[in-house]
This record gives sequence, C-alpha cells and structure tokens, in this order.
Amino acid sequence: MAENVLELRSLTKRYGNNVAVNRADLSIAQGEIYGLVGLNGAGKTTIIRMISAQTIPTAGEIVLFGATGERALSRMRARTGVMVETPSFYPYLSALDNLEYYRLQRGIPGKHVAEEALESVGLANTGKKKFKHFSLGMKQRLGLGLALMNRPDLLLLDEPINGLDPEGIVEFRNILLDLSRQRQTTILISSHILPELSNLATCYGFIDKGVMLEEISAKALREKCRACLELQVDDASKASLVLERTLGAQDYEVLPGNVIRLYGCLDRPEQVTQALIQAGVSLRAAENKGANLEDYFLSLIGGVRHA
Repeated sequence: MAENVLELRSLTKRYGNNVAVNRADLSIAQGEIYGLVGLNGAGKTTIIRMISAQTIPTAGEIVLFGATGERALSRMRARTGVMVETPSFYPYLSALDNLEYYRLQRGIPGKHVAEEALESVGLANTGKKKFKHFSLGMKQRLGLGLALMNRPDLLLLDEPINGLDPEGIVEFRNILLDLSRQRQTTILISSHILPELSNLATCYGFIDKGVMLEEISAKALREKCRACLELQVDDASKASLVLERTLGAQDYEVLPGNVIRLYGCLDRPEQVTQALIQAGVSLRAAENKGANLEDYFLSLIGGVRHA
C-alpha cells in the first residue's frame, strides 16, 4: 500500500463565529490525483491555504510526508508546489523572465529550472512575448510552471481551470496527467467544475459548509454510480424474492424506503415490472438511473443549491 503523502486530522479553521472548516479529515496516498469537491465557499481554498501555511489552523493536525509539528512541516513544505489563484506576474516581462525573478527570490538553484518548468507546461516557445499579452490559459499554465519550479512531490491546486475555455481546460488536464504518470507527482486539486474533475481524479473528497462528507476512490464511485433500474415497491423483501426466483437476478441492492436498485436485467425492464406485478408486488415507480459525479455530489449535500 502506498504511503500517505498528506493527512488532515480534525483540521479546523474559525474566523470569529464563522467555522470555515470543521474537523476535516483527509488522506492522500502517494501518486494519487485527489479531487476536492465542493461548492464555492465550502472550505476548499481554506484547506489548501492551511496545508501551505498561508493560513494558520485553529485546531487539528496536518501530517505532511509523515511529519507534523511546525518545524518539521516547514521543512516538508519545500517538497510542495502551490497554486492558489493566478500568481502576480510582471506584465512587461516574458514567461522566462517572470519565472527567473521568482527563482532568484525563492533561492532555487540552477538557471535551467525556469526553462524546465516552462517546457513542462508547454510555454517553452513563447520567447519574448510579454505576460500582458498572454491568454488566460497561458497565464494559468505559467502559474502552474511557477508551482513546479522546485519539482514538487505534492502539488496543491485551487480551482486552476476556472475561466478557461474548452481548449485551455484540455491543455491543463493533459499537463496534470503527464505530471502524475511521468513524475509520479501527487496532486490535490479543488474544483466545482465536476465534469472535468471526473476526467482527472483517482479519488475524491466531498466537502460542504466546511464539513468533509466523504472520501471515496474513483473506482468505488464508478461502482456506486453505475446504471441501474430503480424500483419503488411496497414490500422490498417480497420483491427481492421475485427478482431472484423468477428473473434469476443476483446483482441488486435494497435501500431504505422499499427502494431496490437492480443492476442486471437492464435490457428487459418490461419483464421485470411485469414479474413484480404478477406476483402481487405493488410497484410505485420504475426508473432507469445512472449517476455521474455531479449527481452523486448533489445527493450528498441534499439537492441543488446555488453556489
């Protein structure tokens, strides 16, 4: 089993009477792309700011590469790269000159570092083009390049694809996938753009109103969200016997409220409903379902809310 690169234990942040993050637990194994999912204001940015020491926790513990305590955490944070919003770059400098400025400011050795960072985010050929003339996608990639200059083992990204057009989103996605596959970089990425996050993440943490609701692997989530025929009946026990004995169905689950999710027989729903009715089961509803990441998240927080 891969060791955990990052753990949060009952991490809490209060601003006066407002609890921004409430006893959050989180764990990320080495090499994972962890999608932190939540509406705007759910606590995603606050968590990343606490991990990166931009905000001091009110309570709880951060464990980074097995280390805890402020002195040890300070050393381990040198192995992380952080992108919270687009960093401030000088508008009249080129991409290389901007990164070179930050390299010198941060004391990162080796002039090749800035060039390698630009290469990794697809900006090596921008030459003397000034930052003020960059597209939003190029600005975001330069921000990512800045976060990569120290070749981090853990990359913390807060809403990095906000405002990007579809082409920019695909470019950004491919860069992150390459980092994960080629460098084995562990990535924590927060977003409320769930369709795109589902193309990246290997595991998820769902947060709402500062509370971590659930952590789940992408594989387990796909299993939970797979297509099914959802049946609402008056007697789930009796209906289960009909499904097994009459239809030979084995792949189903019984939920509270006499709801059954049937994962087999999807190609013959009429036969299923007919068998139940003929056996004297009162069928209140039968509906084909197949949830995606957004559906699953909304079910966790209790339905659609405006961000």
